[in-house]
Amino acid sequence: MSSTSDEDLDRLIDELTLPAKIRLLTGATTWRTAADAAIALHELVLSDGPAGVRGQSWDERHTSVLLPSATALAATFDEQLVEQLGALLALEARRKGVDVVLAPTLNLHRSPLGGRHFECFSEDPELTGLIGAALIRGIQSHGVAATAKHYVANDGETDRLTVDVRVTERTLREVCLAPFEAAVAAGVRLVMAGYNSVNGTTMTASRLLTDPLRSEWGFDGVVVSDWGAVRTTEDTARAGLDLLMPGPDGAWGENLLRAVRTGKVAESAIDAKVHRLLRLADRCGALGRRPPLTRAGPRTRDVRRLLRRAAAAGTVLLANHGVLPLGAGDLKTVAVIGTHAARTRTQGGGSAGVFPQGEISLLDGIRTRLRGHARVVHVPGPHVPGPPPALDPRLSTDPRSGVPGCLLRMLDAHGHELYAEHRSGGRQLEPPLVPGARTVEISALLRPRTSGTWTLSVAGFGRMSLRLDGRPLVAGEFAKNTDDPAIVHVTPPPQCATTHLNAGKDVLLVARRELAPGTGRATIVGAAEPGPEPTAAVAAAVRAAREADAAIVVVGTTEHDEREGQDRTGIRLDPRQDALVSAVASANPRTVAVVNSGGPVEMPWRDQVGALLLAWLPGQEGGAGLADVLFGRTEPGGRLPTTWPARLEDAPVMCTQPVAGRFHYSEDLHIGHRGWLRTRRTPAYWFGHGLGYTTWAYEHITAPGQVPAGAPFTVRVVVRNTGARAGRETIQVYLARPDAAIDYPQRWFAGYAAVRAEPGETVTAEVHVPTRALRHWDERAHTWRTAPGPCRVLAGRSAGDLPLEAEVQINAAP
Repeated sequence: MSSTSDEDLDRLIDELTLPAKIRLLTGATTWRTAADAAIALHELVLSDGPAGVRGQSWDERHTSVLLPSATALAATFDEQLVEQLGALLALEARRKGVDVVLAPTLNLHRSPLGGRHFECFSEDPELTGLIGAALIRGIQSHGVAATAKHYVANDGETDRLTVDVRVTERTLREVCLAPFEAAVAAGVRLVMAGYNSVNGTTMTASRLLTDPLRSEWGFDGVVVSDWGAVRTTEDTARAGLDLLMPGPDGAWGENLLRAVRTGKVAESAIDAKVHRLLRLADRCGALGRRPPLTRAGPRTRDVRRLLRRAAAAGTVLLANHGVLPLGAGDLKTVAVIGTHAARTRTQGGGSAGVFPQGEISLLDGIRTRLRGHARVVHVPGPHVPGPPPALDPRLSTDPRSGVPGCLLRMLDAHGHELYAEHRSGGRQLEPPLVPGARTVEISALLRPRTSGTWTLSVAGFGRMSLRLDGRPLVAGEFAKNTDDPAIVHVTPPPQCATTHLNAGKDVLLVARRELAPGTGRATIVGAAEPGPEPTAAVAAAVRAAREADAAIVVVGTTEHDEREGQDRTGIRLDPRQDALVSAVASANPRTVAVVNSGGPVEMPWRDQVGALLLAWLPGQEGGAGLADVLFGRTEPGGRLPTTWPARLEDAPVMCTQPVAGRFHYSEDLHIGHRGWLRTRRTPAYWFGHGLGYTTWAYEHITAPGQVPAGAPFTVRVVVRNTGARAGRETIQVYLARPDAAIDYPQRWFAGYAAVRAEPGETVTAEVHVPTRALRHWDERAHTWRTAPGPCRVLAGRSAGDLPLEAEVQINAAP
């Protein structure tokens, strides 16, 4: 908390001129705020999250600890663990000199097509609020500030810079705003205003930045814009926005200075913004004498152990027909099948991405676990289509030094070298600029491991070329067709060419792109080996599965399926992946299918496999954590934070496409499992679903007979471990008010508690039902109400499996 009084902060503001105040309200650079030596104000360093703390640059030499995706964290239903992971992010931030982490993302999973599901927690506002608050508490436990984003209703990627979300006041309050209210209650120090508009007003100028954020919830922190979200001056300055990012350019600056001097914006509003910025700086140790920077973090062994535990805790066992856990001592040969097994996706695409310290694939984890016990055979199966991955140092060397990797050069307008350095990979998002630089060049000696038709690519915007041994493969002017910063600066579209290469014969690959204004610096050179013929690849997988004691087949999405800046067009995997799973399952009844994705996918073969695991995007230790689950070292701890459809067309909310720039939240309150219940449709797997390695009997529920309106209450649920091994069960409580005069969801999630028990042991879970679970927003009176009358309380293991029920009478307020 702040150690400087409000009066002291006001005295510091009095020492500043109006231009000095306004200078503080726009970032000094892309990732830093402005400093002012006159009042001993230091700059604040901000960094993207939430899966890792990148720091101020995209540089593969500056690696980061990589957590499991937000969906995996929510799947743990474990706030204590998530708080520990938040503390790890804080220590990472301290190690990198970062004061503000731009996390958590509190937007919701409205449609299975959401492209950024991996970065958001859940379809449910209550669970999102609980897990988000836990991450905030962890991040802020070491003097680092967390940022709740993207305020508000920024739940899709299509036209996200301009879309106008139309939503009722009640839905806004009870669904969209609810996780942010929980974040403020947890003490979050920043809130990020999104790009989108809500009900006709862009969020950076919205009255929602003041009411309810400050007036009702008491938020005393800083409201920062999403990067590039501020496009106007006076309306945004009069709103509750405090800090425009990035800088030093933008719509404030001299424009805002003029607006204050002409009386269009009150100087008192500027003072209030500066006051909040100074308070944030004080809380982060950037006001007055700055404490020494501590670069030491936790021990690597402890970090890896925590991330390994988190990967297992978020893994969801969707189905199990007696196959899992696999006994390492009972196996002689295990077939591990699929490209995702060897190249497990550990994170999603977009601004949340980092260069991880190291990644353990599922294949690596299985091999380590079975070393000395069983033989592991890997068969990649069919090639998964998509753009080539960034140039791999295992395939390339720097043509100047001969070291694995590539050579990065900056050239002037005449093609003369101004700067050169060795880099380890072909993904250069923010290469260093030197005065006079006009062109980025990336070159590498590529040594093919296989003969055949290779796909080579260069990605970026503007004038680009790609040459192989001097022969042009790609050349032209590639127009920037979007202003979305995630695409311009992180995932520009690749330009591809195919060519025949011979194994072991080095070829020189040279990519160039001009640094035209407004096109970013991202330059990515990719190379993809020839894929096996699909029919032969499946046949090889079938042979391996048939000859093995167990088969583990891994399928999933690609970084181009799920990423910031675009929604998905479907949730089916590539047909070759579906065919692979079906064929392997037919060949070996002990087939475990593992899905490696951040959001829902269709699984038409789900009833054919012996067991089905959802790995999410499991972070750097994902392979080790998943191996722990597969071989019974630990239970799969995850429960679904989002309902998964069998088919996309079954989902109550599918569309992510605005019409005429507007997007109507026509489902109102009925998001996620609420929508499934309302339409009486049955999904593949309900919100909250997940199995362990033991079984449970739900025996009894106790709830108070009567509760005063506006009061919380506690539900007690008795469960018994009926299996043969110890386990953890997540008991969930839902509420229903079918006879109420007010339109409620058929039932809604109200809370959970996890218990552990030995075989045969009976335990009691206590689930706290907060006041907010029973209230509704009265749109006429613009206030919260709690309606008196009966309320059904249901308990069980998912939104679709609730065997216990009690009734509570809500008494009218005196």
